[in-house]
Amino acid sequence: MSDPITPEALRAAALVSKAWPYEEARKLLKRYDKGSPDKGYVLFETGYGPSGLPHIGTFNEVLRTTMVRRAYEEMSDIPTRLIAFSDDMDGLRKVPDNVPNQEMLRQHLGKPLTKIPDPFGKYESFAHHNNATLREFLDRFGFDYDFRSSTEAYEGGQFDEALKNVLRHYDGIMGIMLPTLRKERQATYSPVLPISPNSGIVLQVPVTVVDADAGLICFEDEGEIITQSILGGKAKLQWKVDWAMRWIALAVDYEMSGKDLIDSVIQSSKICRELGARPPEGFNYEMFLDEKGEKISKSKGNGLSLEQWLTYGPEESLAFYAYREPKKAKQLHMGVIPRAVDEYWQFRGNYAGQPVEQRLGNPVHHIHRATLEGVPAELLPVTFGLLLNLVGVMGDASKDRVWGYLSNYVADASAEKYPELDRLIGHAVAYHRDFVAPTLQRRRPAANEAAALKALDAKLAGMPADASAEDIQNEVYAIGKDESYGFESLRDWFRALYETLLGAEQGPRMGSFIALYGIENSRRLIAEALQ
Repeated sequence: MSDPITPEALRAAALVSKAWPYEEARKLLKRYDKGSPDKGYVLFETGYGPSGLPHIGTFNEVLRTTMVRRAYEEMSDIPTRLIAFSDDMDGLRKVPDNVPNQEMLRQHLGKPLTKIPDPFGKYESFAHHNNATLREFLDRFGFDYDFRSSTEAYEGGQFDEALKNVLRHYDGIMGIMLPTLRKERQATYSPVLPISPNSGIVLQVPVTVVDADAGLICFEDEGEIITQSILGGKAKLQWKVDWAMRWIALAVDYEMSGKDLIDSVIQSSKICRELGARPPEGFNYEMFLDEKGEKISKSKGNGLSLEQWLTYGPEESLAFYAYREPKKAKQLHMGVIPRAVDEYWQFRGNYAGQPVEQRLGNPVHHIHRATLEGVPAELLPVTFGLLLNLVGVMGDASKDRVWGYLSNYVADASAEKYPELDRLIGHAVAYHRDFVAPTLQRRRPAANEAAALKALDAKLAGMPADASAEDIQNEVYAIGKDESYGFESLRDWFRALYETLLGAEQGPRMGSFIALYGIENSRRLIAEALQ
């Protein structure tokens, strides 16, 4: 654990910190500058649409919201709570591409997600399955949250009073929404979506308010005019109206959302004011993109899944990637994982020696505060990139074999002393096996490169087996600077080393790699390249 920060120093630094979680938290300080809200706590909310399997974007929103929550707690004594809300009463509009039993799901299009059988055959409904998947991951990461189901809130009567208020302000809401819709949509739009008593489908039909205080409406269903209550789960609201109603019914103070929902935030905020309440604070973050630059979608299943990232990198590296530059669009694919891992550890290594002001701007402060822990003390003796290069030249790598090499490079190297390094070795072996090895190709050195490699081999032959990484690096530099080998820059020499010895375009400090892999092993690698 790093040296503790006193509460007084923490609060003073947080009040002026430019780190984005503190900037967001200060919005809530202004919101309640005269004291605690009537409910006695500040409520944060994240929303999830369980029409497809949870993806990293879902986790990302809970993580970022939690970071703002913890930042607020560092500046205020008012208690906080976080709700993870599932819109599981939505009607299924299309069948996701990445789930089984798609024909069965097509037979239930339009029905609430909690009324559709689980295509995986594990839970009572499709929504229950996806909700459970989300909660498993949030629990695994250690988030503190209350899970809420839209279906349970509608059917249990929690939204009844707010729904009646929607009917009382029906005309005002229509006045807000209709100008935002195309003419064809205006003709059929209704803020209220009744559940058909005949088919169980969430209907998109015009409705007439019969009695707002009783919650009664009428509508046409398969040629029949039906008068029906909207209470107790017999109707739900259109998305933007539903969002505003939920803010009021739950008394939400803060909710962030993706850039693609900016218009929804604007319209829902107007509706919230029409209903007599103040919208929550929040901000719009940029979306994660897949390798092709397309938005990640639950239904398409493109981009990385939660489990994929956690196979090839630790949870902290995913949290680090989510923390950085939330208002910048970032691609999310296998290639970003190694850099995220090493940058996380770089910031973690700097943390203990930083003054409090810099610590609050360090991503690891927010990553580990998100789960109410301090920043751990263990540091890595080697980088993840270096591990990947080591695994790459070992052929049939295993944890035990990697530890064997590390024991020659790191004093007292063992899984017991470095448990997080042991975990990273497992990630490195998996990443190389599944992602690097299929594309690995060492090229033949050019004539000048071969001459330089022979010179390096000769230098290594004259060095002791326990030569330091720095001494080896100096010899590598000297050869690259020798004009007789014809390299225009040191970069060309290093690129030649990476491509001929490691089969990669980029690589580690060669001194560190050779010291880790061993001088004799490295000489064999050079011999293979020269053959």
